[in-house]
Amino acid sequence: MAHIKRKYIDSHWLVFIFQGAIALFFGCLALFTGSESPRTLTPIIGIALLALAVVEFANSLHRSRNRQGWLIATLVALFDAAFGLVLICLTGQEMVWQLSTLAAYTVIRGIFELVIGFRTTVDPTDRFIWVLTGIAGIIFGIVILNSGHLMNIDFVRFFGAYLFIFGVSSLIYGVHNRSQKLEDREARAEAAKAARKTKAAKKLAKK
Repeated sequence: MAHIKRKYIDSHWLVFIFQGAIALFFGCLALFTGSESPRTLTPIIGIALLALAVVEFANSLHRSRNRQGWLIATLVALFDAAFGLVLICLTGQEMVWQLSTLAAYTVIRGIFELVIGFRTTVDPTDRFIWVLTGIAGIIFGIVILNSGHLMNIDFVRFFGAYLFIFGVSSLIYGVHNRSQKLEDREARAEAAKAARKTKAAKKLAKK
């Protein structure tokens, strides 16, 4: 099995499951809610980003035990929390600020996911998931930025579609990550068993 570098993508698989569930829930809420006002949906999106930040902070604390990958998780958590708070504070402001904030978040997050996909893994499935989500983020960010001439609610719907894709991808990655961890554990157990046999054989040969 392809080696996975022990960085951010090696976070506990439940982190991605929780993130996926949160993103999927709020993505569906933004896509299919009956509200026709961004003033109603924007703070909901802000709450979604704060929820993602809470999961990342928990991930950072978990990874700080082995002092590996915790800094990236902390930065991602701060990133999500900052944009979540900004969106909540922008409730009632002109639509252009909300639109620009969502566009900036989506593009930056997309670029981050592309970097993760190309720089931290050689596993083709992992890379495909991260790169696909990153490309979706950049595309939807550009679409959101250019959707000001459409109906007031459209840019929130576009962001909901991105959250939907991000949620599904995170759930798939979480399941895949768990499978990889189980395979790695079995491989380590087999390697340790083989090492013990080799050591025992060498002792017998010396006798």
